[in-house]
Amino acid sequence: MLKGYVPPYNATVVQKLLDQGALLMGKTNLDEFAMGSGSTDGVFGPVKNPWSYSKQYREKRKQKLHGENEDSHWLITGGSSGGSAAAVSAFTCFAALGSDTGGSTRNPAANCGVVGLKPSYGLVSRHGLIPLVNSMDVPGIFTRCVDDAAIVLGILAGHDPKDSTTIQDPIKPFMLPNLTDVSKLCIGIPKEYLVPELSSEVQSLWFKAANLFESGGAKVIEVSLPHTSYSSVCYQVLCTSEVASNMARFDGLEYGHRCDIDVSTEAMYAATRQEGFNDVVKGRILAGNFFLLKENYENYFIKAQKVRRLIANDFVNVFNSGVDVLLTPTILSEAIPYVEFIKEDNRTRSAQNDIFTQAVNMAGLPAVSVPVALSEQGLPLGLQFIGRAFCDQQLLTIAKWFEKQVQFPVIQLQELIDDHQSFKMKS
Repeated sequence: MLKGYVPPYNATVVQKLLDQGALLMGKTNLDEFAMGSGSTDGVFGPVKNPWSYSKQYREKRKQKLHGENEDSHWLITGGSSGGSAAAVSAFTCFAALGSDTGGSTRNPAANCGVVGLKPSYGLVSRHGLIPLVNSMDVPGIFTRCVDDAAIVLGILAGHDPKDSTTIQDPIKPFMLPNLTDVSKLCIGIPKEYLVPELSSEVQSLWFKAANLFESGGAKVIEVSLPHTSYSSVCYQVLCTSEVASNMARFDGLEYGHRCDIDVSTEAMYAATRQEGFNDVVKGRILAGNFFLLKENYENYFIKAQKVRRLIANDFVNVFNSGVDVLLTPTILSEAIPYVEFIKEDNRTRSAQNDIFTQAVNMAGLPAVSVPVALSEQGLPLGLQFIGRAFCDQQLLTIAKWFEKQVQFPVIQLQELIDDHQSFKMKS
């Protein structure tokens, strides 16, 4: 739909980075219009996870491989902002931007072994971000360590006259303090997040992380977010409804793709959108328009808004009870091979993979995924911290303490570099 389109202005987040001397290296791949959880449905093809080529994963694979084609087993990055996560993970850049509507920054961060931050809604300007769900979208930040994420957030945060949903208060860039004492902290573990689909490795890592805080003197308590089970269906109704509205701007008239049919305006609209969108986008537009029909509006959209309020209130109640941050899984398991991932359709995968991340967007809270350890297969596993609204600095300070304790290993891509150099010498 936007092939060859060059935007006439920069997004606020991009301009703020350029103003501070950052170098913009390029744009990254993603699921088309950020709809997906695998970065497998983009117009440029799927994104490959750099860990597919890491020494850690390859050595574990060699022990299992017997005559299988190694190249066919590359792993997905997760999505929708998979290209940005891959770029940071592969040392292409220090930081990358994504967007997060239901987990699109935290999910690929967990799959690629990097830090993925979803700031509080309204802390960072959405001006220039192609909207998916206006009431949930937030520009996301990928880095290799928590300190870097804090530096980027310090540059991006603050009021933007071009985005009326941004906070009015001025934000100063901040350095994260080195937390030495966690004994005054209260960490909440939501019992509803212990779902049957959660892999045993992630579950054991989650409990180990809780024990780590406990042994540091923190108070770790089980908490309840009772409306969690409704979050997935509620999100699907609200997301598709807003998508249907937002995608109406891509009609072939003002910018982007335009078909050759000129029989009537109506026919031109229809053919342009038929040619310009993939099936996933069309499916979401269709569903959203169904929910917004006059006879369905009250039963679906309005009801989903009410459920959203209940979900947001669950978090308010937990934080009012004295909890500082919540500790949860980010995704169900380690990154899976592309051939496995595509056995289910985009909608099924998105519903499965957003389970721990989407409620945060509905409540407008800050959350960060931090890489913790490698799985038995030599792949990264991440955990998520969720903070109080606009307490992003406190959230990152706790995440930084945790990051220091776990000492996540660096991805080893040396073999890849050696192969490339020997190939260059031969050619």
